[in-house]
Amino acid sequence: MEKRGNGNGMAEGQLFASTKSSDEMIAAGQRLGESLDAYSCIALIGDLGAGKTHFTKGIARALGVTDSVSSPTFSLIHELNSGKLPLFHLDFYRLETSHELITIGWQELLDEPAVVIVEWADKFPEACPPETRWFRLSIALSGAHEVHEIAAP
Repeated sequence: MEKRGNGNGMAEGQLFASTKSSDEMIAAGQRLGESLDAYSCIALIGDLGAGKTHFTKGIARALGVTDSVSSPTFSLIHELNSGKLPLFHLDFYRLETSHELITIGWQELLDEPAVVIVEWADKFPEACPPETRWFRLSIALSGAHEVHEIAAP
């Protein structure tokens, strides 16, 4: 398997973006997406409503994806093939055990020359490749939505 990531990760816990609207969160994702290549894996952590799906929409925009991007909470995985690279958008929220990753073809997805984005990745951090870039999304007391690049949990 080839390595994921581009080796240009920011320092642990560094603020990547502070946004005040969904459009700004999408723009932040687009900025990250412009630095991604095949075999990139992005892990997103954050409470409901923190902006994970909007951030993913921006990444998809940077990749030229024209398909609609929505949360894969109930389908577990969305495969978007309309961009310059395939984009696999997963959500681990409803998974109970790491064994379920086998049934959705997790390892096979990681072997594809694609960008893989996982919401709620902290449920099974050991399943993510070592080169995965981790981001924690949160809502600050000011109401701003913040994105921090962090070390793997």
